[in-house]
Amino acid sequence: MFAAWKQEKTTAGLVAEAQALADKLAGTKPHIVEAHAAAALLWQAVFRDQGQDLHSIATWPKAKAARFAADALARIAVLRKARDYDSSDGLAVWMHSARTVAEPRIAEPVRQIWAHLAAAGPNAASMAEEQIAEAGLAPHGPLRIPEGFDAG
Repeated sequence: MFAAWKQEKTTAGLVAEAQALADKLAGTKPHIVEAHAAAALLWQAVFRDQGQDLHSIATWPKAKAARFAADALARIAVLRKARDYDSSDGLAVWMHSARTVAEPRIAEPVRQIWAHLAAAGPNAASMAEEQIAEAGLAPHGPLRIPEGFDAG
């Protein structure tokens, strides 16, 4: 019984964390949403360069998604300690997306996050192009919502 309560508390915390990001994006200035979208695109390019297709993250096996989320969480902590908040926020989007594989209740806030990022202004694409070029990565196309996270 205690284990079930502890698991529920953990899951509720993950849902609340994703919802907090969705709410932040809903209530913030457009340039903040653009920065999040650009950072998400940068991380997609980083992982694409490493051979991982984040666009299909919702269909990954649970173990692979859990490893990705744990690794992303550790990397986010390092980025935030270095005060690289924009980059860490972009990676957090992917971390929340990966967490939905094991816990479908996180999917709704993650859909909201992706809807906000998809609606980001035109500066998001140009910021992402700059960041991707600075990182020495191949050019990336426009932001695409990963499979399974569209509004429908």
